[in-house]
Amino acid sequence: MSGSHNGVRRQSPTVRARRLAVELANRRDATGLTREEVARRLKWSPSTIFRIETGRSLPQPRSIRELLDLYGVIGPERDSLMQLAREARQPCWWHSFRDVLPSPYEVYIGLESGAESLYNFEPIVIPGLLQTPDYVRALIKGGAQELGHDEIERRVEVRLIRQQILTRQDRPRLWAIIDEAAIHRVVGNPTIMRKQLHHLVTAAEEGKTTLQVVPFSVGSHPGTTGPFVIFGFPEQADAQVVYVETLAGDLYLEQHADVSRYTLAFDRLRATALSPDDSMGMVKRAAEA
Repeated sequence: MSGSHNGVRRQSPTVRARRLAVELANRRDATGLTREEVARRLKWSPSTIFRIETGRSLPQPRSIRELLDLYGVIGPERDSLMQLAREARQPCWWHSFRDVLPSPYEVYIGLESGAESLYNFEPIVIPGLLQTPDYVRALIKGGAQELGHDEIERRVEVRLIRQQILTRQDRPRLWAIIDEAAIHRVVGNPTIMRKQLHHLVTAAEEGKTTLQVVPFSVGSHPGTTGPFVIFGFPEQADAQVVYVETLAGDLYLEQHADVSRYTLAFDRLRATALSPDDSMGMVKRAAEA
């Protein structure tokens, strides 16, 4: 992996850790063993197996070897799983910001950096990957937490480094849908907002970024329940994940039924929103108002 932030590749350690969890669960299923039986044989607690198979904890290499021994995994298959485990333990650029990042946000950045496609709906604010530095700063200052200057600046820096995935050669496809409220809500001051709207237009004109606006005139729509992001990954073995932000905490939904529900909601939002060209027209008019 390149040392520069710009060299972040799709093979995100977070995505590799998710893959490892799924692969270990599949190997256990293939042996016909239950989690309780595995725990008993290895003298581990059942909760340890649960945490490993759901990706809540990343096992040490020795633990993975013990599991693979029990499941009878040998040869190239074993080698590839141990390699996957090594990749999952690679440090990432965001680790140096752990002092200002809540751990669920680390998961989000890890998934985002490994995604091939991002489908993002935001009802109130401009999507994070498309925010200007001044807009980010004003958002953080106006947020629920009272933060010092240095902490605010470090959070702004994290947001800007995240945005560098859009400058990669293998950048993800970004489809952002925002409610009209997001372009009229003045964050910071009118000057900051005007620059933010111009930046939106520039980003949408660069290709591989599509922006649509859901106008006030449509009334109720499938996104009124709140913001969400659907992550798609380049390898078929990595299932889509839906991220939902709630006041009670962040949710990462991976069950097929949940992903389908949000995919349908996004498809309906696409159909409800103005076309990309008409959306750009609305954003440009708002910027000049």
